[in-house]
Amino acid sequence: MGASARLVRAAIMGAPGSGKGTVSSRITKHFELKHLSSGDLLRDNMLRGTGFPRTLPQAEALGRFYQIDTVINLNVPFEVIKQRLTARWIHPGSGRVYNIEFNPPKTMGIDDLTGEPLIQREDDRPETVVKRLKAYEAQTEPVLEYYRKKGVLETFSGTETNKIWPYVYAFLQTKVPQINQKASVTP
Repeated sequence: MGASARLVRAAIMGAPGSGKGTVSSRITKHFELKHLSSGDLLRDNMLRGTGFPRTLPQAEALGRFYQIDTVINLNVPFEVIKQRLTARWIHPGSGRVYNIEFNPPKTMGIDDLTGEPLIQREDDRPETVVKRLKAYEAQTEPVLEYYRKKGVLETFSGTETNKIWPYVYAFLQTKVPQINQKASVTP
């Protein structure tokens, strides 16, 4: 048993809707890594998708306190993300969520149970999504460059989390000692 536990500090970056949440939960499941954060503030930010570091000054400040071992960058084409994010429609009365791609309503724009019209959240409207993606790109490019220069940036490109995941998994196997080999065999 006497394997020495090593702390690995990794950050996951990617635009809104790029699959950060899915990849994070798979990493914690397969590698028994803890999703550590500086208290509830950061966890709350993660839930709202406003992860950290988002700007160059934040990345530099973080670097003064912690050495980041690896930055996993999920590079998903904006068009794919736009489709993903704008596919969500909601029934305001019940909060039921439909997704045009994988959980569509029986009749487009109409709630299955009540027959009432579905709405799109402000955040999910195409023009809002485009604005959010452009803002992310402008803010994040210097952060990615900062980590690229430090030699810790690993970029994984693709259009589907399920296709990107095996590469992230294989990469992390080289960085993180696996505690439970059996549980980690299948990604």
